[in-house]
Amino acid sequence: MKKIGLLGGTFNPPHIAHLIMANEVADQLGLDEVRFMPNAVPPHKIKQGDATAEERLEMTRLAIVDNPRFKLEPFEIERGGVSYTFETMTLLMQREADVMFYFIIGGDSIDALGTWYHIDELMKIVHFVGVQRPGFFGETTYDVELVEAPLIDLSSTIIRERLQTGKTVRYLLPEAVEQYIREEGLYGTR
Repeated sequence: MKKIGLLGGTFNPPHIAHLIMANEVADQLGLDEVRFMPNAVPPHKIKQGDATAEERLEMTRLAIVDNPRFKLEPFEIERGGVSYTFETMTLLMQREADVMFYFIIGGDSIDALGTWYHIDELMKIVHFVGVQRPGFFGETTYDVELVEAPLIDLSSTIIRERLQTGKTVRYLLPEAVEQYIREEGLYGTR
């Protein structure tokens, strides 16, 4: 059975902490691949001035292009609408019945699992893998396999704020992603 990690998120923009987290989980759990899956309309966070779904999809593609173990999963963006993990995983499992999915989450999501849509049903159909994140406890009563990874206190919010104020983002996200952001004038870079 193929072992596939799924790293969902807004990827607004994708940055090195996303890449490190996916790489550590893939290596430690022996996953065949990790798919990066940007949300269409995230249920928890959407703000004026954010990149469009298509721009986030392209930035994610650029971020992972040099790692053959990383793949882009456009499922939620192609499906459209609000993205709930339970619905997505039910459909993905119907599409790929011969796959064991490992859903990768950070410490902030571990802390909030109890608020997820149909979490009890979701826990029965997918294996959750958690990676600690600075500033969050990463604790839950739900069954989450914890993987250790280098802790980097970085978020897409920090990157957007730095871009908006003209501060450097060098080494915080892949060069191709930064170049795309500047070419497209995203996050106030015009």
